[in-house]
Amino acid sequence: MNLLKDDLNRRDFIKQLTLSGLAILVGCSKDSPTQITTDPGTTTDKTTKIALHKTSNRSEGVAKVMELLEFPSMQGKHVILKPNFNTSDPAPASTHNETLSKIISEIQNNGASKITLAERSYQSFGQVIVQKEIDTMANQMGFSIKNLDSDDYTIFNSQNLHWQSGFRLPNTIKDAEYIVSTCCLKTHHTGVITMSLKLSVGILPRIHMQELHSSSRINSMISEINLAYKPNLIIMDGVKTFISGGPSTGVEKDGNVFVAGTDRIAIDAVGIAILKDLGSTRVSGKIFELEQIKRAVELNIGIQDPTWIEFITDNEESKNYGDKLTGILADG
Repeated sequence: MNLLKDDLNRRDFIKQLTLSGLAILVGCSKDSPTQITTDPGTTTDKTTKIALHKTSNRSEGVAKVMELLEFPSMQGKHVILKPNFNTSDPAPASTHNETLSKIISEIQNNGASKITLAERSYQSFGQVIVQKEIDTMANQMGFSIKNLDSDDYTIFNSQNLHWQSGFRLPNTIKDAEYIVSTCCLKTHHTGVITMSLKLSVGILPRIHMQELHSSSRINSMISEINLAYKPNLIIMDGVKTFISGGPSTGVEKDGNVFVAGTDRIAIDAVGIAILKDLGSTRVSGKIFELEQIKRAVELNIGIQDPTWIEFITDNEESKNYGDKLTGILADG
């Protein structure tokens, strides 16, 4: 038996199988959309690290979880930063300016060549940016702002979606070489939860919102958007939370925690565990049976089981809280 030859044959087979599973057609504009068709990806790693830090100080929280977590290098990369600016309502309804400015500072410190804040709002995008004074921040800190609702796009489609004809994927997201997502920790009156998976709704043009909100499978459709792109880093601000209601108003409770990772299912599962710990009844039942999580697992968007989560902390309070959340995750 020629072990070297057999090994090379296996490698060639795996390579061809991977390439055939990613049949992607690109290059279009609003006037002549080309369709992207892909198959769901696969997740082989059975653990994912989640950085967790207990604090009410947002700047400290951002800095600490980025220090604790190992994530892909930003050096020389054009970083697309996706916040939660659906409305201009104060955190946790939208990304807190202190959280945002610290993330931008840390991205710059990590050697990014350029930063573009990319978002689409339910309210007038221009008004949200001005009301939150993000335009002033951009001038002061040197980043650009992109309204994804007016971006050129490519049609994304995949097998067995609940979307009738796929959806418009903004080229800013499709072509991004590095994406940082920052989400709030809260419930949602329709989607049950709104964290890293649901943050993806804000990349789609508003033209899709009627189909999304009228569907009985809204939560599955939310998860399916996440097939179209993959953030390199996710940071969740849980200093303030909505344990019911949301996304713009709700019953507010102090979470005093920051969480970061590279796996969207893991981030949201941890977020749900935190909501359970805070007494939310909106997220009753098994965490991995909630439709957003369950559909994301079916699509291999991230981890398949809560036991795959490993917390990284650097002090006793954070470690103890991570242990507590591990118990909640294990119980479902």
